[in-house]
Amino acid sequence: MNGPALQDRSAASASWRIALPHTAAAVPVARALVRTALAELEHAADSDTAELLTAELVANAVEHTAGSGPIELVVELLPSGCQVEVHDPDPAPPGNLTRPAVGDPDPWQEHGRGLLLIRALSSSCGHRPTDSGKAVWFRLPVLPAQRRSA
Repeated sequence: MNGPALQDRSAASASWRIALPHTAAAVPVARALVRTALAELEHAADSDTAELLTAELVANAVEHTAGSGPIELVVELLPSGCQVEVHDPDPAPPGNLTRPAVGDPDPWQEHGRGLLLIRALSSSCGHRPTDSGKAVWFRLPVLPAQRRSA
């Protein structure tokens, strides 16, 4: 596996893109990349939340998409916060990422809690089609200095 490619080293914005295996082993690698990216640039987004939500996106991609092709993780650090995307080969939208409508399954069920966490803890989230499947993403804002993790 190739290491993360740093596209821009300025503190204002940076981007990483890495292919991950389509296995559960991808989850700790994804968490480590997000943690390293935020720490290396001393970014002001909440690293713990970013790691948790990244783990949920990657675990969902591994569990709910068929095939053995890689999953791609994209981490973008911007002056306003960070955006994390997970690209997978399945074009079907993820369940429970949007607000449930009346009559939809209960998001507190065993399946769907990860996406509920993403909705609750991110400033925004969603999904979009890609040429090879879909990208599921979330954004976290920059935290005020007094709220940052020590």
